[in-house]
This record gives sequence, structure tokens and C-alpha cells, in this order.
Amino acid sequence: MKRERPVNHEGPLDHELPGEYPFTRGIYPDMYRGRLWTMRQYAGFGSAEESNRRYRYLLSQGITGLSIAFDLPTQMGIDSDHPMAAGEVGRTGVSICSLADMERLFDGIRLDQITTSMTINSTAAILLALYVTTGRRQGANVRKLSGTVQNDILKEYIARGTYIYPPRPAMRIITDMFAWAAAELPEWNTISISGYHIREAGSTAAQEVAFTLADAIAYVQAALDAGLEIDAFAPRLSFFFNAHNDFLEEIAKYRAARRLYARIMKERFGARNPKSMMLRFHTQTAGSTLTAQQPDVNVVRVALQAMAAVLGGTQSLHTNGRDEALSLPTGESARLALRTQQIIANETGVTNVADPLGGSVYIEEQTDRIEREAQDYIDRIDAMGGTLEAIESGFIQGEIQNAAYAFQKSVERGETVVVGVNRFKQAEPNPPVTFRMDPEMEHTQIERLREMRASRSQTMVSDTLAALERAARGSDNLMPRILEACEAHATVGEISDRLRDVFGEYRDHS
Repeated sequence: MKRERPVNHEGPLDHELPGEYPFTRGIYPDMYRGRLWTMRQYAGFGSAEESNRRYRYLLSQGITGLSIAFDLPTQMGIDSDHPMAAGEVGRTGVSICSLADMERLFDGIRLDQITTSMTINSTAAILLALYVTTGRRQGANVRKLSGTVQNDILKEYIARGTYIYPPRPAMRIITDMFAWAAAELPEWNTISISGYHIREAGSTAAQEVAFTLADAIAYVQAALDAGLEIDAFAPRLSFFFNAHNDFLEEIAKYRAARRLYARIMKERFGARNPKSMMLRFHTQTAGSTLTAQQPDVNVVRVALQAMAAVLGGTQSLHTNGRDEALSLPTGESARLALRTQQIIANETGVTNVADPLGGSVYIEEQTDRIEREAQDYIDRIDAMGGTLEAIESGFIQGEIQNAAYAFQKSVERGETVVVGVNRFKQAEPNPPVTFRMDPEMEHTQIERLREMRASRSQTMVSDTLAALERAARGSDNLMPRILEACEAHATVGEISDRLRDVFGEYRDHS
């Protein structure tokens, strides 16, 4: 059904309109009047089959893009039967060890008919290779595959901790992916530079913008240093932001981030293609704001956070389930979270105008303030020698820790109100029904992995891993070698271990 396209009645903000540089008011002239944001629901747990059932269910309920959560062993590059994986298999996301798992994950889901976002960082190159190989085996035109791989390793050192290699070889893997995908996977977003986890760790809104864009500067510079042309890879960069509680500040935050990024790309890096200057971003509502107390109240929090993301001009959105402070969301909670997006899109009328709050004195002042504070941080990081130096010195981590501490103290003093926690408390009824995972899943996953290893050609695995190691010790692009290893049924752990042998492992000494 064709969407109505009403006349654009919003007046110009000085001289800038939506879709015009520096994109404060949105990256497209029509915004949601022409096309709604992509509605994703972040999901993944247990085995590939279990997650596949959840994806099919969500697709039947109207999501327009998949968003894959992986378990910690997969994120850390260890297989399900590794001693360090015990008790963690399938807990925080789906367990993927090999091509066989990836094919089960997308059984009956055509990869050329859906966009997929994968929240994966240290092992992003391997998971993308498994995804591409699965698409090929489905008969898809790989050049038409569309989606995003998070692939943001710097924020792992800053805020999250699922890193494997030291920063500099990790950056090499990322720039290799940039170069390979620019030629082979032109519709794929090769990185989603993430402020979400920075905010979840306790940063302020301005810090979220500043440290995210500082990471972006480091990635862009690394790609340029590797010989890539700015307009060859920059249009496929994307971002991932948090939607937190301060409704108007969050709207201003997205506007400030767009404007600051556009100027960085044009003035600092000399981008000429307008698409290189457009900050395209996914948003997730703030998991850290969800409360175990009165969990139904989280539905209201999520709705307001989602509305802020829409009014701020997001390109895709995930809404958290009401029970995620207690467990993985049930199917019913995931459906209600999706319905929240669908109501905003279809019943509120906010999609009928681009940048609805543009011109508000308060919104414009907040946009200016956040941009100014973020630029001050970027200038300080530049003076230290750049983002890697700021991470290695602990500066960025320290600023986030200080902000988190200050916020927690304000909650404890009652200055910041958290409904149900420090105000408006009530006796809790019986705990709600929460998600429960099959306790046999881990054993089944390990047995399947061992059966797969026994049935494959060990010679092919050994040969492809040896070729990968030679490339890692030299300067060849790693992506073709990783693809060959995946096609030979090498596991995520085996590929990661071979790279560990060359690059070593990072240890945080802060």
C-alpha cells in the first residue's frame, strides 16, 4: 500500500532542510513519509534451530529485518566444547560454531530477501564469511545481500570487553573487511560504530556521541592509511545508538551526532560524496534502564525511548522486551515490543513530517550543547594522539566510569527518580513467567560439533587454515582466506585460534 506523502509544511531551520548537509534535520528529505525505519527485534538464544523458530515467529508478526544475538563463546572465538565455554553456550545469544550452524540458523529464510544485523565484533569477519557462504549455498546473488555487521572492536576495549586480539591487528582485520566488501558485498554495511554499549556502561549523552565519533575517526583513518579511498568505503559505514530516558535530550543527541559527523567527514577527511557524510544509525532502547521491579512499567519506558529515536530520525529500531531485566524475553514480550514500534509508525502521526521538533528553542539549544561538548572531547582525544592512545591510557574508560558513578550516586540520593526503585515502590507480586532454555541444548550442540568435525575433510581444513596463517603473517587481505576456511567447515574457534597464534591476545592492564 502506497504511503501518503503530505506537503512538507515545516518551515526551514535558518537555511537547512531535511536531507541537506549537514543533515541535522535528517538524512532524507521525506524521512518516514517515503519509507518507514526498519523494525528489528534483537534475538538469538540456545541452538540455531531454536533461534530460527524465533526469527520465523517475528517475521510472521511483521518485523522487517533480523537482528542476531550471539552467545559469549561465539563472540570470543571459542567453540562450544572448549572448557571456557562451559555454562555459557547459547546463554546470551545463539551458538554458532560452523557453517552447519549458520545454515540451520537461516533454514527457510532467504538471505537475499531480508536484511540482517549481526551484533558481533572480534569474530565479525568469520561470522560474515559464514553468512556469505550460507547465502551462496542458498543460490543468492552475494552482491545483493544487505545488512550490517557490528564489527566495532574499539568500543569493546572501551566498554564491553569481548575482544580477542590487540587493537592494532584487530584494526587490520576491520580494514581488510572494508576493502573486501567494497568490491564483493557492495550493499553490506561493514561496520556499525556503537555508542549503545558506551551509554550502557554509564556515559552521558554527549560522551556517547563524542566517543562513538572518535572511534569512527580512528576507523576512517585506518582505512585511509591502508590505501582505501574515502568515498569508496565511507557510504557503507553505519552507527548504533542508545535511546535513553531523557526524552528531549535524546532527540537532540541524534541531531547533534548527524551534524558533527557530516562536518568531520567533509572538513577533516575530504569526503565529496554526500552519502559519505550521512550518519545512518540503528537505535536500541536502553537495556540499562529496565527494572526488575514492576517489570510491566518497562513497557512505558520502552515506548517513550522508541518515540525519541523516531523523532530523532533513526534508520532502524529495536525495542526491548518488558522482562529483559529478568531473563531473555519471552515470545509474548518480543511481540509486544514490536507492536510498540508498529503503533508509533501507524497510529501516532509522527511519521508524517520530517524532524517534527526542529526549530524548538530547547531542542536547538540542546543540539548545540551536545555538539559542542562532544567536539571538546574529540579535540582532547586528538591532542592525546588519537583514539587508540586514549583507550590505552584509560582516558575514555575513566570518563565513562566517572559519569556512571555520578549517576548512581544521584539515584541513591533520590535526585534522579527511578520509578519502582527509589520512588513509587510497591510490594512485588509473584514473579512473572520468564523465558527458560532447554537444559539439554549445550550437550546437543557439543555433540553436533564433534560429529561435524569427524565428517569433514581434515586435509581441506588444515590447508585453508595454513593459508590463513600465511596471509596473517604477511599483508594479504584476510577475508578470502577466512571464506575458504569457512567453506571447508573450519570452526569459529579454529579460525580464531590460528589468528591468535599470529596476533596474540589482548590483556587489559588498566
